[in-house]
Amino acid sequence: MSSPDAPLPAKGVALRPIPMLIFGSRWLQLPLYVGLIIAQGVYVVLFLKELWHLFSHAFDFSEQQIMLAVLGLIDVVMISNLLVMVIVGGYETFVSRLNLQGHPDEPEWLSHVNASVLKIKLAMAIIGISSIHLLRTFIEAGALSSGKSSYTETGVMWQTIIHTVFILSAIGIAVVDKLSNAAIEEAKQSAGH
Repeated sequence: MSSPDAPLPAKGVALRPIPMLIFGSRWLQLPLYVGLIIAQGVYVVLFLKELWHLFSHAFDFSEQQIMLAVLGLIDVVMISNLLVMVIVGGYETFVSRLNLQGHPDEPEWLSHVNASVLKIKLAMAIIGISSIHLLRTFIEAGALSSGKSSYTETGVMWQTIIHTVFILSAIGIAVVDKLSNAAIEEAKQSAGH
């Protein structure tokens, strides 16, 4: 039985079929990432539709309606950014290297992406998206007393609680990540002495 740190076999050395099948199964994720790319295309269509709606009603909308429409556009962009992080980071981490070193458009974070970094980035993106939704809710909740709002006090409360849970979860992920990285560094230092 080889250790997990064992080097890959040299060229010409055949790997056993079961480990090769298991290792090759990572390519089953490829259709998932292609599907996310298609979903991002749908978000581009949605963004253009919402932008046209905003533009065509620019003189009819109140300031609040314009603000809500712009927040909707920001929401679509943030979800699209989340999709890019999942597609690029997930593919790089779990499927295959993208080999973008030296490319002028290589994302800065991609050079040090791993599952841990990806989790934290995704948590932060979800908090950002939740923040936009909560801001939209707070703007529309101003009409709660008039009965013209589609939100209820209970709905606003639950949305705030859920947003707070997202924040606490992200903090928890970051703390656990920091503790595990510190333990790994400590183990490396003690092994080096």
